Amino acid sequence: MSNFPFQRLQTDLAALIERTPAGQRLPSEPDLSKQLGVSRATLRDAMRTFETQGLVRRRQGSGTFVVGKSQVLESGLEALESLETMAKRLGLEVSVSNLNVERTAADQNMAGNLNLAVGAPLLRVRRVMCADSRPVAYLVDTLPETVLQMEDLPADFHGSVLDILLQRGDALTVSRADISATNAAADVAKALEIQRGDVLLQLVAGLYSGDGRVLDYSTSYFIPGYFRFHVVRRVGGR
Repeated sequence: MSNFPFQRLQTDLAALIERTPAGQRLPSEPDLSKQLGVSRATLRDAMRTFETQGLVRRRQGSGTFVVGKSQVLESGLEALESLETMAKRLGLEVSVSNLNVERTAADQNMAGNLNLAVGAPLLRVRRVMCADSRPVAYLVDTLPETVLQMEDLPADFHGSVLDILLQRGDALTVSRADISATNAAADVAKALEIQRGDVLLQLVAGLYSGDGRVLDYSTSYFIPGYFRFHVVRRVGGR
């Protein structure tokens, strides 16, 4: 298919999404591909643009739904802050769902990430962050039990391990994060109510103490379209 017909397809889809009320399901993929005269593979490619903008959401086994416009969570990456802090600054309410807290033991990979012995006791905190009742991020924090124990999580835990460490005065100095695009694995896709293989923004970070210990190793998955991250950089050596 040439570029022009593909652009026309996106224009037609944009018009369909625009006139469909938020929360309503779009026609099924076979019906929509037939209606627009394109293959289902081409339709999926075109629809990804609107998924990454947060305008539609595919739900496994249910179809594609119009989400409607939502406020974008925007933040610079020069300073580390929690999603809750970011949302509060923007006047946006966020909530936690699918909270799972478990004790586990460090396998070889996680032992290397946290600079611990294999088998060291860990606490793993998994949860989905929602904005306007929509899943927008899936967060996984893994910490040594010498840093955080299950009993340390408050009854009204709002999702931020970082805020817990900051509020109790832990000596946090720096966070190093690797940023990449990734395809949603089955468990992440289920938690975020998207399709397996959908593109997500992934941040893998280590949070360090003043003596160089890794206090928290986290993996965060963000649905594009709901987040806009930026970095302010100096020019040259200035």
